[in-house]
Amino acid sequence: MTESAKSETAKSETVKRLTQYAHGGGCACKIPPGELEDVVAGLTTTMPAPNTELIVGLETGDDAAVFRLPGSRGGLAAVVTADFFTPVVDDPYDWGRIAAANALSDVYAVGGRPLVAVNLLAWPREVLPFDLAREVLRGGLDVAAEAGCHVGGGHSVDDPEPKYGMAVTGVADPAALLRNDTGKPGVPLTLTKPLGLGVLNNRHKATGEVFEHAVATMVKLNRDASAAALDAGAVCATDVTGFGLLGHLYKLARASGVTAVIDAAAVPYLDGARASLREGYVSGGTRRNLDWVAPHTDFGGASEEDRLLLADAQTSGGLLVAGEISGDPVIGELVPAGEYPLVVR
Repeated sequence: MTESAKSETAKSETVKRLTQYAHGGGCACKIPPGELEDVVAGLTTTMPAPNTELIVGLETGDDAAVFRLPGSRGGLAAVVTADFFTPVVDDPYDWGRIAAANALSDVYAVGGRPLVAVNLLAWPREVLPFDLAREVLRGGLDVAAEAGCHVGGGHSVDDPEPKYGMAVTGVADPAALLRNDTGKPGVPLTLTKPLGLGVLNNRHKATGEVFEHAVATMVKLNRDASAAALDAGAVCATDVTGFGLLGHLYKLARASGVTAVIDAAAVPYLDGARASLREGYVSGGTRRNLDWVAPHTDFGGASEEDRLLLADAQTSGGLLVAGEISGDPVIGELVPAGEYPLVVR
C-alpha cells in the first residue's frame, strides 16, 4: 500500500459524521440577511448608456442574475447563479445531491432552464478522505444529469470546513420571467414544498437521526414547479431557502410594493418538524431570520412556535409563487401595501 493510500485509510477510520466538521449546516449557514444587505448596499453595477442588457441584477435581491444575450433571436436571456454550503447531512452522496438541487433551484426560481454547471468544492484535505469528496461530487453530477444540465469541471480549495455547491448557467425567455418585484395585489400565494427542513436538519446534526422524507424533499428539483408557474401565467416567484419563508416573502413584498398575507393554518410542514422545534432543535439562522423580519411583520395572535417555523431556515426548499398552481397549497395572498409588508393571520 502506498503512503497516500495509507493516509486515506487512516482518515477514513477517524471520520465520524460530516455535519460535525462544520459550524453550521446547509442554507442555515448563510450570512444573516440584514448583515448581507448592509454589505452589498450601493454595490450595483452602473453601465454606460445605452447598455441595458442586465435584466435582473442586485437591486431587489432576486434569486439569479438575468442577462439579455446580444444578437440572440427572440431575445434569449442567460441566467447565472452560484450556491454552496457546509454539510447539511452526514451522507456525502446525499449532501452532493441536495447542494446541486439547491443551486439549480435559483435558475428555476426565475423561470429559467439550467444548461451547464461547474462544481465549487472546499475540502479539509488533511482531515477528510477524498473518497468522501468523490461521493459528494457524484451526488451533484447525478442531480445535474436529472436536470439535463452539463457539469463542466469546477474549482476546489483546501479549506478547514467542507463546502460544496455549483455555479450554474441557464437560459430563459426574457418575456416570461419569474421575478420577485412583479407581485400584484389580489394574487394568491402558492408554496410548492412543505416547511420544516431547518429543524429536521438541525436535529440530524445534533443526534444523527436520519429523516429520509426530508432528504427526498431537498433533492427534488423545482423544475416542474417552475414550469407549472409559467404555464399558469405567473410572473412573480422566489425560492424558499436560508432566509425562511418569511424572509424571502418579505423581500418579495418589499420589492413589489405590496403586503403579503400568510394564512398560518394553511402552511404545510414535514412530519416531525413541529415536534423537533418543541424539543429545541432551532438553528441560529432561523432565529436571526425571525429577528430580521419581526419589525416588518404583523404577527397578530401567531404563537412563538408558528413564528419560528415560518422563519425556519430551509435548504433546497420549494418555490413561493404569486399565482395558483394545481396540486400545491395556497398559503396566502398579496394585497395592497399596508402598514406592514407581512401579515400573519
